[in-house]
Amino acid sequence: MVGPEQNSSGVVRVQDTLTNLRIQDGAAPAPAGPLTLEDLYRQHRMRLVRLALLLVDEPATAEDVVQEAFTGLHRNWGNLRDAQAALGYLRTAVVNGSRSVLRRRKTARDYTPPHAVNARSAESLAMLTAEHQAVVAALQQLPPRQREVLVLRYYGDMSEAEIAEATGISKGTVKSTASRALDALQKIMAAR
Repeated sequence: MVGPEQNSSGVVRVQDTLTNLRIQDGAAPAPAGPLTLEDLYRQHRMRLVRLALLLVDEPATAEDVVQEAFTGLHRNWGNLRDAQAALGYLRTAVVNGSRSVLRRRKTARDYTPPHAVNARSAESLAMLTAEHQAVVAALQQLPPRQREVLVLRYYGDMSEAEIAEATGISKGTVKSTASRALDALQKIMAAR
């Protein structure tokens, strides 16, 4: 029998796994009255940390990326034209911060030998089922742009236009990147 996260060939469906993670996180209720930075922090911090975690695969680094995003928003809060756009700013800042972390890691690896194993933390493993662990491990094998697009689409529940804005690439590139990423991920999962 095929479960809800497998296709007819038994391969875990990436879209379903990331969508299920997003649903498990739940949506925060909208605040009464004007939106404040404190409201954004309380309601969206953990989702942004999980988003960063899926991109950088390290809890402490993911938390640092999100903290930097909120710090940047705080510095520019008075310059916002629309407080409702603040969440989009935060998502973009998290994606860009994650990219910076990955670039720094790559540079560091070029100068020092890489570690034998890049093990996930016990906390992050406890959050995921075995199927989810397999998908997250497979995500880490994708090129950064493909991983970003899939995570933003299926975990972040962002539209192609929102992904294009957050990543700085065109809508068409988002669409083609997502298609190639899904194909590559399915091949990785089938090889396991």
